[in-house]
Amino acid sequence: MDDPTTTTEVSMSAGGIAQGHGLDLDFRHDAPEAHRALAALTRASTLDHGLAELMKVRASQINRCAYCVDLHVGLALKGGEHQRRLHAVATWHESPFFSDRERAALALTEALTRMDLGPIPEAVRSAVDEHFVGAERSQLVVVIAGITAWNRVMAAAGDQPRPID
Repeated sequence: MDDPTTTTEVSMSAGGIAQGHGLDLDFRHDAPEAHRALAALTRASTLDHGLAELMKVRASQINRCAYCVDLHVGLALKGGEHQRRLHAVATWHESPFFSDRERAALALTEALTRMDLGPIPEAVRSAVDEHFVGAERSQLVVVIAGITAWNRVMAAAGDQPRPID
């Protein structure tokens, strides 16, 4: 039996995730209804754009989607987000740059993105309840569900960010 590591060429990152290699697919054209539905889900959130972009950056970091991190950092910058805050998203727990409301949203982003860690911790639920009311809570989940789905699509396609000029 052939050793798959010698018969298949795969470029692996330090963490063991294939980089730049995906399935031969064109989601937009091969599954247009699904693409439109996912795009509609992404646009459906009425949450503050700046907060949503911070959440999308954090979920994409966790999911190791370089394409989505690059895209949403760029959108956040265009929306007026400060570079230092974007650099600190990965270390938001330790960073002084985020409000309690943003921290609650980022904590929920991590909890729902890392479902392997178990149910949403009580401290996260309490923080979300304290800083978000009614439909805002559902909007948080819409943002997290949408970006997590896009992270999977982009990983499946093997899409990478544009090279730096």
